[in-house]
Amino acid sequence: MFITTQAPQDPRILELVPIMAQASQLLFDEYQHYCAGHEFKIDEKSDHSPVTQADLKVNQFLLAQLAEITPDIPVLSEESDYAQRHDWDLCWMLDPLDGTKEFIHQRDEFTINLSLIQNHQTIFSLIAVPCEQLMYLGYLTEFPYKYYFDNRAWERYCKYKDAEHDAIQIGLSHSSKNPKYQQYIDYIEQEVPVIRREAGSAYKFCMMLEGEIDIYPRFHPTSEWDTSSGQGLLESIGGGLVSLDAVPFTYNLRDTVLNQGFIAFRNEENQKIALAALGNVTMQS
Repeated sequence: MFITTQAPQDPRILELVPIMAQASQLLFDEYQHYCAGHEFKIDEKSDHSPVTQADLKVNQFLLAQLAEITPDIPVLSEESDYAQRHDWDLCWMLDPLDGTKEFIHQRDEFTINLSLIQNHQTIFSLIAVPCEQLMYLGYLTEFPYKYYFDNRAWERYCKYKDAEHDAIQIGLSHSSKNPKYQQYIDYIEQEVPVIRREAGSAYKFCMMLEGEIDIYPRFHPTSEWDTSSGQGLLESIGGGLVSLDAVPFTYNLRDTVLNQGFIAFRNEENQKIALAALGNVTMQS
Protein backbone atom coordinates (compact mmCIF):
# COMPACT_ATOMS: atom_id res chain seq x y z
CA MET A 1 0.00 0.00 0.00
CA PHE A 2 1.00 3.62 -0.40
CA ILE A 3 0.64 6.28 2.29
CA THR A 4 0.94 10.07 2.17
CA THR A 5 4.48 11.36 2.60
CA GLN A 6 6.65 14.42 2.13
CA ALA A 7 8.28 15.15 -1.21
CA PRO A 8 11.70 13.49 -1.56
CA GLN A 9 14.75 15.73 -1.67
CA ASP A 10 16.76 13.56 -4.03
CA PRO A 11 18.08 15.78 -6.87
CA ARG A 12 17.57 13.17 -9.59
CA ILE A 13 13.94 12.64 -8.63
CA LEU A 14 13.25 16.37 -8.41
CA GLU A 15 14.77 16.89 -11.88
CA LEU A 16 12.75 14.07 -13.42
CA VAL A 17 9.34 14.97 -11.97
CA PRO A 18 8.57 18.02 -14.15
CA ILE A 19 10.04 16.31 -17.22
CA MET A 20 7.88 13.22 -16.81
CA ALA A 21 4.84 15.35 -16.04
CA GLN A 22 5.32 17.13 -19.38
CA ALA A 23 5.97 13.87 -21.22
CA SER A 24 2.84 12.31 -19.73
CA GLN A 25 0.75 15.30 -20.70
CA LEU A 26 2.15 15.20 -24.23
CA LEU A 27 1.28 11.52 -24.54
CA PHE A 28 -2.17 12.04 -23.04
CA ASP A 29 -2.87 14.88 -25.49
CA GLU A 30 -1.81 12.63 -28.37
CA TYR A 31 -4.15 9.91 -27.09
CA GLN A 32 -7.10 12.31 -26.89
CA HIS A 33 -6.29 13.56 -30.38
CA TYR A 34 -6.28 9.98 -31.69
CA CYS A 35 -9.47 8.95 -29.87
CA ALA A 36 -11.26 12.02 -31.24
CA GLY A 37 -10.66 10.72 -34.76
CA HIS A 38 -8.24 13.38 -35.90
CA GLU A 39 -5.54 12.64 -38.45
CA PHE A 40 -2.96 10.44 -36.78
CA LYS A 41 0.07 8.69 -38.23
CA ILE A 42 0.66 4.99 -37.53
CA ASP A 43 3.52 3.13 -39.24
CA GLU A 44 4.96 -0.36 -39.07
CA LYS A 45 8.51 -1.10 -37.96
CA SER A 46 10.78 -3.74 -39.46
CA ASP A 47 9.60 -6.30 -36.92
CA HIS A 48 5.99 -5.56 -38.00
CA SER A 49 5.13 -3.92 -34.66
CA PRO A 50 3.29 -0.59 -34.84
CA VAL A 51 4.82 2.79 -34.09
CA THR A 52 2.77 5.97 -33.89
CA GLN A 53 3.45 9.68 -34.02
CA ALA A 54 2.92 9.66 -30.24
CA ASP A 55 5.83 7.22 -29.71
CA LEU A 56 8.11 9.45 -31.74
CA LYS A 57 7.04 12.77 -30.24
CA VAL A 58 7.45 11.60 -26.66
CA ASN A 59 10.75 9.95 -27.53
CA GLN A 60 12.11 13.15 -29.08
CA PHE A 61 11.01 15.20 -26.08
CA LEU A 62 12.53 12.86 -23.50
CA LEU A 63 15.79 12.41 -25.38
CA ALA A 64 16.25 16.18 -25.41
CA GLN A 65 15.37 16.56 -21.74
CA LEU A 66 17.58 13.70 -20.56
CA ALA A 67 20.48 15.05 -22.61
CA GLU A 68 20.07 18.35 -20.80
CA ILE A 69 19.99 17.03 -17.22
CA THR A 70 22.36 14.07 -17.67
CA PRO A 71 24.52 14.87 -20.71
CA ASP A 72 27.06 12.16 -19.86
CA ILE A 73 24.50 9.32 -19.69
CA PRO A 74 23.45 7.82 -23.05
CA VAL A 75 19.89 6.69 -23.67
CA LEU A 76 18.94 3.24 -24.92
CA SER A 77 15.50 3.93 -26.35
CA GLU A 78 13.16 1.70 -28.28
CA GLU A 79 12.71 4.44 -30.87
CA SER A 80 16.34 5.52 -31.29
CA ASP A 81 19.70 4.21 -32.45
CA TYR A 82 21.43 2.18 -29.76
CA ALA A 83 24.14 0.50 -31.85
CA GLN A 84 26.89 1.54 -29.40
CA ARG A 85 25.07 0.28 -26.33
CA HIS A 86 27.62 -2.37 -25.35
CA ASP A 87 30.12 0.42 -24.67
CA TRP A 88 27.81 1.82 -21.97
CA ASP A 89 28.31 0.78 -18.33
CA LEU A 90 25.69 3.34 -17.35
CA CYS A 91 22.68 4.29 -19.44
CA TRP A 92 19.05 5.28 -19.35
CA MET A 93 16.62 2.76 -20.81
CA LEU A 94 13.49 4.29 -22.29
CA ASP A 95 10.21 3.17 -23.78
CA PRO A 96 8.35 6.39 -24.62
CA LEU A 97 5.09 4.50 -25.18
CA ASP A 98 4.84 1.04 -23.69
CA GLY A 99 1.57 -0.39 -24.88
CA THR A 100 1.33 1.02 -28.39
CA LYS A 101 -1.26 -1.64 -29.23
CA GLU A 102 -3.31 -0.63 -26.18
CA PHE A 103 -3.10 2.97 -27.35
CA ILE A 104 -4.25 2.02 -30.87
CA HIS A 105 -7.16 -0.01 -29.47
CA GLN A 106 -8.13 3.00 -27.34
CA ARG A 107 -7.39 1.29 -24.04
CA ASP A 108 -5.83 3.64 -21.53
CA GLU A 109 -3.41 1.06 -20.07
CA PHE A 110 -0.23 2.45 -21.62
CA THR A 111 2.81 3.83 -19.85
CA ILE A 112 6.14 5.59 -20.20
CA ASN A 113 8.99 3.45 -18.88
CA LEU A 114 12.32 4.93 -17.82
CA SER A 115 15.09 3.20 -15.89
CA LEU A 116 18.74 3.72 -15.11
CA ILE A 117 20.99 0.75 -15.84
CA GLN A 118 24.39 0.39 -14.19
CA ASN A 119 26.56 -2.66 -14.76
CA HIS A 120 23.58 -4.47 -16.31
CA GLN A 121 21.28 -3.96 -13.31
CA THR A 122 18.35 -1.59 -12.91
CA ILE A 123 19.23 0.85 -10.12
CA PHE A 124 16.43 3.41 -10.63
CA SER A 125 12.96 2.87 -12.08
CA LEU A 126 10.07 5.03 -13.21
CA ILE A 127 6.71 4.13 -14.76
CA ALA A 128 4.35 6.97 -15.67
CA VAL A 129 0.65 6.35 -16.34
CA PRO A 130 -0.55 9.32 -18.43
CA CYS A 131 -4.27 8.57 -18.28
CA GLU A 132 -4.16 8.43 -14.48
CA GLN A 133 -1.85 11.44 -14.17
CA LEU A 134 0.59 9.67 -11.88
CA MET A 135 3.88 7.83 -11.80
CA TYR A 136 5.73 5.28 -9.69
CA LEU A 137 9.44 5.78 -9.16
CA GLY A 138 12.34 4.99 -6.94
CA TYR A 139 15.70 3.37 -6.33
CA LEU A 140 16.36 -0.34 -6.06
CA THR A 141 17.52 0.02 -2.45
CA GLU A 142 14.48 2.00 -1.20
CA PHE A 143 10.71 1.69 -1.17
CA PRO A 144 9.22 3.47 -4.21
CA TYR A 145 7.19 6.67 -4.37
CA LYS A 146 3.94 7.43 -6.12
CA TYR A 147 3.47 10.96 -7.43
CA TYR A 148 0.25 12.57 -8.69
CA PHE A 149 0.82 15.15 -11.42
CA ASP A 150 -2.47 17.01 -10.95
CA ASN A 151 -2.24 17.91 -7.25
CA ARG A 152 1.52 17.32 -6.79
CA ALA A 153 0.91 14.88 -3.96
CA TRP A 154 3.46 12.28 -2.88
CA GLU A 155 2.89 8.83 -1.43
CA ARG A 156 5.41 6.19 -0.31
CA TYR A 157 5.14 2.43 -0.44
CA CYS A 158 4.57 1.02 3.02
CA LYS A 159 5.62 -2.52 3.85
CA TYR A 160 2.93 -4.34 5.74
CA LYS A 161 1.97 -7.92 6.40
CA ASP A 162 -0.28 -9.03 3.57
CA ALA A 163 -3.75 -9.99 4.64
CA GLU A 164 -4.75 -13.59 4.14
CA HIS A 165 -6.31 -13.90 0.70
CA ASP A 166 -8.73 -16.54 -0.50
CA ALA A 167 -7.39 -16.20 -4.04
CA ILE A 168 -4.23 -15.51 -6.06
CA GLN A 169 -4.52 -12.63 -8.51
CA ILE A 170 -2.91 -13.50 -11.85
CA GLY A 171 -2.07 -10.70 -14.27
CA LEU A 172 -2.43 -11.44 -17.95
CA SER A 173 -2.17 -9.42 -21.16
CA HIS A 174 -5.31 -8.95 -23.21
CA SER A 175 -3.70 -11.13 -25.89
CA SER A 176 -2.68 -14.03 -23.61
CA LYS A 177 -4.12 -16.89 -25.71
CA ASN A 178 -1.21 -19.34 -25.42
CA PRO A 179 -2.51 -22.56 -23.76
CA LYS A 180 0.44 -22.39 -21.36
CA TYR A 181 -1.38 -19.65 -19.46
CA GLN A 182 -4.33 -21.90 -18.76
CA GLN A 183 -1.97 -24.74 -17.73
CA TYR A 184 -0.29 -22.32 -15.36
CA ILE A 185 -3.56 -21.17 -13.85
CA ASP A 186 -4.94 -24.72 -13.62
CA TYR A 187 -1.97 -25.79 -11.51
CA ILE A 188 -2.39 -22.91 -9.06
CA GLU A 189 -6.14 -23.50 -8.85
CA GLN A 190 -5.46 -26.98 -7.49
CA GLU A 191 -4.37 -25.25 -4.28
CA VAL A 192 -6.12 -21.87 -4.22
CA PRO A 193 -8.75 -19.99 -6.26
CA VAL A 194 -7.44 -17.69 -8.99
CA ILE A 195 -8.66 -14.26 -10.01
CA ARG A 196 -7.64 -13.31 -13.56
CA ARG A 197 -6.85 -9.65 -14.14
CA GLU A 198 -6.22 -8.56 -17.71
CA ALA A 199 -4.34 -5.35 -18.43
CA GLY A 200 -1.91 -3.98 -20.98
CA SER A 201 1.76 -3.10 -21.01
CA ALA A 202 3.82 -2.26 -17.93
CA TYR A 203 0.60 -1.11 -16.30
CA LYS A 204 0.45 -4.61 -14.81
CA PHE A 205 3.57 -3.81 -12.78
CA CYS A 206 1.78 -0.78 -11.35
CA MET A 207 -1.14 -3.03 -10.38
CA MET A 208 1.34 -5.31 -8.61
CA LEU A 209 2.66 -2.39 -6.58
CA GLU A 210 -0.93 -1.62 -5.60
CA GLY A 211 -1.61 -5.22 -4.53
CA GLU A 212 -4.04 -5.84 -7.41
CA ILE A 213 -1.88 -8.53 -9.07
CA ASP A 214 0.19 -11.12 -7.20
CA ILE A 215 1.79 -13.04 -10.08
CA TYR A 216 2.35 -12.01 -13.68
CA PRO A 217 3.43 -14.82 -16.05
CA ARG A 218 4.62 -14.02 -19.55
CA PHE A 219 5.29 -16.85 -22.00
CA HIS A 220 6.06 -14.81 -25.09
CA PRO A 221 8.93 -12.40 -25.77
CA THR A 222 9.26 -8.83 -24.60
CA SER A 223 12.08 -6.31 -24.90
CA GLU A 224 14.38 -5.02 -22.20
CA TRP A 225 12.67 -1.62 -22.03
CA ASP A 226 9.37 -3.43 -21.32
CA THR A 227 10.62 -5.05 -18.12
CA SER A 228 13.50 -3.06 -16.63
CA SER A 229 11.44 -0.47 -14.76
CA GLY A 230 8.91 -3.00 -13.53
CA GLN A 231 11.59 -5.38 -12.33
CA GLY A 232 13.37 -2.63 -10.42
CA LEU A 233 10.19 -1.48 -8.70
CA LEU A 234 9.17 -5.01 -7.77
CA GLU A 235 12.60 -5.83 -6.40
CA SER A 236 12.51 -2.67 -4.28
CA ILE A 237 9.42 -3.97 -2.42
CA GLY A 238 10.66 -7.53 -1.98
CA GLY A 239 9.24 -9.04 -5.15
CA GLY A 240 10.96 -9.70 -8.43
CA LEU A 241 11.02 -10.75 -12.05
CA VAL A 242 12.88 -13.83 -13.28
CA SER A 243 13.36 -15.74 -16.48
CA LEU A 244 11.61 -19.06 -17.06
CA ASP A 245 14.82 -20.57 -15.66
CA ALA A 246 14.23 -18.59 -12.44
CA VAL A 247 17.15 -16.19 -13.05
CA PRO A 248 16.64 -12.41 -12.63
CA PHE A 249 16.91 -10.46 -15.87
CA THR A 250 20.03 -8.40 -16.55
CA TYR A 251 20.18 -5.54 -19.03
CA ASN A 252 22.29 -4.24 -21.91
CA LEU A 253 24.44 -7.35 -21.81
CA ARG A 254 23.24 -9.80 -24.46
CA ASP A 255 23.53 -9.51 -28.24
CA THR A 256 19.79 -8.90 -28.49
CA VAL A 257 17.50 -6.60 -26.53
CA LEU A 258 14.76 -9.23 -26.73
CA ASN A 259 13.75 -11.05 -23.56
CA GLN A 260 12.27 -14.50 -23.47
CA GLY A 261 9.40 -15.26 -21.14
CA PHE A 262 9.37 -14.33 -17.46
CA ILE A 263 7.53 -14.66 -14.18
CA ALA A 264 6.97 -11.58 -12.01
CA PHE A 265 5.85 -11.83 -8.39
CA ARG A 266 4.97 -9.37 -5.65
CA ASN A 267 6.61 -11.07 -2.66
CA GLU A 268 8.44 -14.20 -1.54
CA GLU A 269 5.23 -16.12 -0.85
CA ASN A 270 3.98 -15.41 -4.35
CA GLN A 271 7.39 -16.40 -5.72
CA LYS A 272 7.10 -19.92 -4.32
CA ILE A 273 3.66 -20.39 -5.85
CA ALA A 274 4.73 -18.82 -9.14
CA LEU A 275 7.80 -20.99 -9.63
CA ALA A 276 6.06 -24.19 -8.55
CA ALA A 277 3.40 -23.59 -11.19
CA LEU A 278 6.05 -22.76 -13.77
CA GLY A 279 7.69 -26.13 -13.27
CA ASN A 280 4.40 -27.81 -14.07
CA VAL A 281 3.94 -25.84 -17.28
CA THR A 282 7.44 -26.44 -18.61
CA MET A 283 7.19 -30.18 -17.98
CA GLN A 284 3.97 -30.37 -19.96
CA SER A 285 5.18 -28.25 -22.89
